[in-house]
Amino acid sequence: MIICSGQQLAKMYGGNLIFEDIQFEIHEKARVGLVGRNGSGKTTLFRLLAKQETPDTGAIHWKKGCEIGYLAQIPYYPNGRSANDVLKEAFSHLIEIENRMKLCELAISDETVGNTFEQHLKEYGELQEVFSIEGGYEMDANIDRVANGLNISHLLDKAFESLSGGEKTKVCLGQQLLKTPDLLLLDEPTNHLDMSAVDWLSKYLHEYAGAVVIISHDRYFLDETVNRIINLEDGELTNYNTNYTGFVKEKEERLLREFQQYEEQQKKIKKMKETIKRLKEWANQANPPNAGLHKRAASMEKALERMEKLDRPIHHKKMNMTLETTERSGKDAVILTDVSKSFNNIELFNSVNMHIRYQERTVIVGDNGTGKSTLLKIILEELVPDSGEVKVGSNRKVGYLSQHVFSNIANEHLTVIEAFRENVSVTEGEARHILAKFLFYGHAVFRKVKSLSGGERMRLRLAQLMHEDINFLILDEPTNHLDIESREVLEDTLKNYEGTILAVSHDRYFIKLLFNKVYIIDDGKVHFFDGDFEWARKKLIERKQKKQQPPTIEIEKKQEKTIPRTDDSGKIENEIVEIENQLNKMNEELGKVKELNKLQHLYNEKEELEQQRHKLYEKWESLL
Repeated sequence: MIICSGQQLAKMYGGNLIFEDIQFEIHEKARVGLVGRNGSGKTTLFRLLAKQETPDTGAIHWKKGCEIGYLAQIPYYPNGRSANDVLKEAFSHLIEIENRMKLCELAISDETVGNTFEQHLKEYGELQEVFSIEGGYEMDANIDRVANGLNISHLLDKAFESLSGGEKTKVCLGQQLLKTPDLLLLDEPTNHLDMSAVDWLSKYLHEYAGAVVIISHDRYFLDETVNRIINLEDGELTNYNTNYTGFVKEKEERLLREFQQYEEQQKKIKKMKETIKRLKEWANQANPPNAGLHKRAASMEKALERMEKLDRPIHHKKMNMTLETTERSGKDAVILTDVSKSFNNIELFNSVNMHIRYQERTVIVGDNGTGKSTLLKIILEELVPDSGEVKVGSNRKVGYLSQHVFSNIANEHLTVIEAFRENVSVTEGEARHILAKFLFYGHAVFRKVKSLSGGERMRLRLAQLMHEDINFLILDEPTNHLDIESREVLEDTLKNYEGTILAVSHDRYFIKLLFNKVYIIDDGKVHFFDGDFEWARKKLIERKQKKQQPPTIEIEKKQEKTIPRTDDSGKIENEIVEIENQLNKMNEELGKVKELNKLQHLYNEKEELEQQRHKLYEKWESLL
């Protein structure tokens, strides 16, 4: 059954047409992903679906009695309301019944009620039945389930007005989930969630009884939650009955077909025009002029006019990013030894050991509040650890992308081009040429930084980074605010970067694509895994299930302190150290060799050693 449908919808803002003549249907229990470039009108369409705005033309129809849940912006709540009170707003009807039940209980226990005793007892019984059927006795359990899943249990007793913007958003998301509306509209629901909360939300939506429509740039999340994609592009909606991965494939195939059909029609039109021209020339050269040939030419001209012309498929411009290193750094980018850090007597982590070498791709993951950004600031030497040592490599030139984009610009009243030239010394003409590659065209370079969206600020900061003299790139949630297309451009650029990369990210697709060394912060410990993220995550779960104190594998310290042992685990540890020593020597040799054949031979040997090391780690962990 259709829960919501739209016909011939059009919407315009400030003289700009967002979309027109679009139509769609959303069925009960549907799982739909709404995708498109930033600014394509996705949020506008959501506001129409949520009845917060009306279309300029066309109409939207909802199933009778359809309840809609949509977190468009953080609502206002009076001072004194806790986060738990906000979550309970989802059960306002049940809370009203519960209050009436309490009044009945007081009346029943009052000996002076006399003849009304039976009346109060009957009302109490009826209220209790409704309260039970509608899940009143599971209300607190449901709140706890959602709060635990979204990792907001620690916020429940706090005043709502004291929470950060991200915390308020998570609480309000929890409220919408608890309301269980017939149509749930989620606009970037994973933006403020860590990985465990995203996993929980994905599973929750699988079991959700109503229809769900999601706007998201998280490609894995879309794959896990939706089975239909609606693409809003150039004011038109296109439907794909598949998940996001299938959509990408089908869209590429469709665009290829459209280009082929367009090219074939253009060839046909060109051939017809040439034929018409020749017929007219032959007709005029005849003596007397040949009326039959003129007639045939006129007939072909009419056929050409009647032909339905195909539009050339639009190829959108993407960011044009290149990231180059000038001078290389030393072989060690940074070394942390037994580093600990606390804030307000609360320990974030202790005894952290990290070793990041030149050209390595390393990622730090962990739940919100575990200290990932703090660890980056210690590496950047912006914070001093409580204990331990931070050793910075020689000739290290850092480029830092903060998750709070442009907090490093003191004056947000600067224009885009002024902000760019604050960091990059180029002429105005060169600056405009560079900014155009990052989709700032024409007068857009004179917009104020304060007026830019999150995605635009990120693009401006990336433009600066691409033209700074750096060899060590530190990224804190770099894919935040970027649409999927921009994320793909960033990923391609980082793949080809020859310097060192250290990142903090919750974007599983981004992590899997680029990183093969993983540090996971969990319970105040930093665990190192030399492998991809999914493997690292699995290994950490296995360790925790064994209920053993998970050791932090410290490769550099092993080389210094490993003592030969007679048991199997000791032998394996020694083999790991031996391979590590070989790999270190090989890395040094790779930096010196220039002959292509010898380089290829060394890389092949290095890959074989890394595979051996990977297997030894698995064998070693199975003995723990």
